[in-house]
Amino acid sequence: MIKFENITKIYLSDTVALDCVSFQVKPKEFVSIVGKSGAGKTTLLKLLMAEEKPTEGKVFFDGTDVNSLKNNEVSFLRRKIGSVFQDYKLLPSKTTYENVAYALEVIGLPEEEISKEVLQVLEIVGLSDKVNNFPAQLSGGERQRAAIARALVHRPEVILADEPTGNLDPYHTSDIINLLLRINEMGTTVVLATHDKETINNLKKRVITLEKGKVIRDEEEGRFIL
Repeated sequence: MIKFENITKIYLSDTVALDCVSFQVKPKEFVSIVGKSGAGKTTLLKLLMAEEKPTEGKVFFDGTDVNSLKNNEVSFLRRKIGSVFQDYKLLPSKTTYENVAYALEVIGLPEEEISKEVLQVLEIVGLSDKVNNFPAQLSGGERQRAAIARALVHRPEVILADEPTGNLDPYHTSDIINLLLRINEMGTTVVLATHDKETINNLKKRVITLEKGKVIRDEEEGRFIL
């Protein structure tokens, strides 16, 4: 499903973010990418989303070279991938419902279909009682669940979660990770980038470890070892 083939990414300052990285992610897999800050985790996710291009190598999604896509094709690719970020990226002037609905409005779905999909996904993430709340009225964990609902509402094949628990306390961290596991069990591939040692060690899922832009470990039921 996802394939990174001999990926090297060098920025203009001659900073090597990734150095000959290769791995694959199968459909419906839950994979954690771990490493210290600056190890290259976020760069990998940006390459998959075609937000950046590799200096060398190729990134494939469903057999297609991501960097061969035209602009309109990139937009279609991104509908297959939902993204969740550490800082939520919710629109402060919109309610929970409106934040999630916005992801469908931009692709032109009719209001009736939007309403059905949004209410369904808010129930999945446990926010049915927060549809009219603005982000400032939500806890950190609730904001992240709203962000996950927004990423999930267009039924993506993959969820990319980039440090989704970085701003959360242990209780809400567990809540969000359990939600990602539920989404994975429903058939969605999940790629989690994090440096949360306790979370990784409790997951007992596949772990790819990056260090200075290189893959130094790729283990089934891996642990956070750096």
